[in-house]
Amino acid sequence: MITVQSLRVYPVKSCRGIELEVGEIGPTGFRHDRQWMVVDADGRFLSQRSHPALARVGTRIEDDLLTIEGPGQSPLEIPLDGPPPARRRTVTVWKDTCEAATAGPEAAEWFSSLLGVASDLVRQPNDGIRQVDPRYAAAGDRVAFADGFPFLLINRASLSDLNRRLVDPVPADRFRANIVIEGCEPHAEDGWESLEIHGIGFRVAKPCARCVVITTDQQNGSRSAEPLKTLATYRLIGDKVLFGQNLVHTRTGTVRSGDEVQIVNHRGTNKDEPE
Repeated sequence: MITVQSLRVYPVKSCRGIELEVGEIGPTGFRHDRQWMVVDADGRFLSQRSHPALARVGTRIEDDLLTIEGPGQSPLEIPLDGPPPARRRTVTVWKDTCEAATAGPEAAEWFSSLLGVASDLVRQPNDGIRQVDPRYAAAGDRVAFADGFPFLLINRASLSDLNRRLVDPVPADRFRANIVIEGCEPHAEDGWESLEIHGIGFRVAKPCARCVVITTDQQNGSRSAEPLKTLATYRLIGDKVLFGQNLVHTRTGTVRSGDEVQIVNHRGTNKDEPE
């Protein structure tokens, strides 16, 4: 039987996540997932690709507050719904341009000090709309500030298969997934078209192309060549290294750690990674 091994939400894009026993799913994915994002002076998103120090930034949610903690910094507390009225600005995530609300000058100074570049912390407002790429989603499918899709799933057996090839095994947190499943063969997820967890349907949109972020230790921000180097020896499709699957949900609800995963439809081969 395939089951959910763990669930995780990442309130601030590219910062540490929070493990969940129960994941509440809203219109854009898990509640609060990538609802906040660090941007530069021009409003373009910052991530571990260029600023691995973000891996050392922890997050936790208690009551109505998001608390952000980083090395050498006092804890930063942000109201979950933002200070009213929050100032709006235009931000960019890859090729998407959308509106965001700033978290205020204290948050901007906190991240500017940590990263050594002029930065701002922004959140997707409740009325914010960012559509999922229509090549892989239905009309009306939405996402917050994740790279492109509401959910990322990885298979524990696929990770074990990778770790057998590595001198130094890596933990699941390198891949920053929302859902980790277990109970199936390595890379079985490559052949899935749709699945269901706790009555909620998920469409498998496309495989996830991996980048330098998976070479970043999520505890200290240090980098090495692995596991990207080894993955490239057996998971290279075209010029993309693929590991994990991006999902789009079909409705809201809740999922729990330990829930059964039912595979609804299979496909013959992976969909190609777009340019």
